[in-house]
Amino acid sequence: MSKIFEPIELNNLKLKNRLVRSATWEGIAKPDGSIGNNMYQIYDEVSTGGIGLIITSFMSISDNDSDFVDIMRLSNDGLIPYYKKLTDIVHNNNCAIIAQIALGKYYKNGKHIEPDEMSVDDIKEVTNEFISAAKRAEIAGFDGVQIHAAHFFFLSRFISPLVNHRTDNYGGNSENRSRILVEIIQGIRKIAPNLHITTKINSSDFQYGGLDEKESLEICKILSKYGIDSIEVSGNGTSVPGIKPHKNEGYFVPFAKKLADTVETPVIVVGGLRSKDTMESILNTTNIKLLSLSRPLLREPDLPNKFFDNKSEISKCVSCNACYNSFEHRCPIRQRELQK
Repeated sequence: MSKIFEPIELNNLKLKNRLVRSATWEGIAKPDGSIGNNMYQIYDEVSTGGIGLIITSFMSISDNDSDFVDIMRLSNDGLIPYYKKLTDIVHNNNCAIIAQIALGKYYKNGKHIEPDEMSVDDIKEVTNEFISAAKRAEIAGFDGVQIHAAHFFFLSRFISPLVNHRTDNYGGNSENRSRILVEIIQGIRKIAPNLHITTKINSSDFQYGGLDEKESLEICKILSKYGIDSIEVSGNGTSVPGIKPHKNEGYFVPFAKKLADTVETPVIVVGGLRSKDTMESILNTTNIKLLSLSRPLLREPDLPNKFFDNKSEISKCVSCNACYNSFEHRCPIRQRELQK
């Protein structure tokens, strides 16, 4: 059997294969964070395509997070029924699903507040919002949560030396800047012990003075020490255009390989994966455990099934990034094909 399709068991999570739908923003949630049939159809389609695990798009922990519009939310109990229906759909298709809990920006009295300006009580407020969102995810039937600490959203900014210049216990070094992540992990573990807890983190901020690979590795080691169940490696500035199979695939793989050699925590890698044999090679020659796909599944939601049935060896995705400008972030090329 292809190693891609070997089942794997992680803490609180059993998967039928090693392929993950990485968080992919749809931009069609309602202003209050609830969702409708168009969202259910997207997740039904992806979960029937053979993927082992779906990580949802950005789900804000806050009612007043307005970093960008049309985002899903787990910010109040009234939203739970909408997401219970979502997890039921995915589970009925023999697929696991994790909620990506996140915060775009922190607002206080209607004003955007950066980490340096936050009081310790403000930090505790955000921490508790993450923990509460995770509990809602558990009630809604999610198999786990992903703490979004990448892509320069709030937590990514908080752990970055480019943004966080605090001199208290929440700033000054890697341990202090990652303290908020540790406290979120510990709080979730206490209130929802059956959830798989993962995180998404930048391998680098790719900005002068920001989080670099050396410090990202240190923070990942801290998270591993405090019991994070898995780590998904990404980077600030994603969806690189012009990916060519066998030429420039897997642009975060070098860092992910180094991380997987350093920590016992299972490592997931995303970023420009396009060919089946490249994916097989990663799983067979490194300690990386799971492979994440985003744009290829917009082009071909059933790509995992095609790989399994040997009907395809390479994704049809050409990395044009036109999906970013399309309704529901669907692949325009695929939409034209469906209309023929």
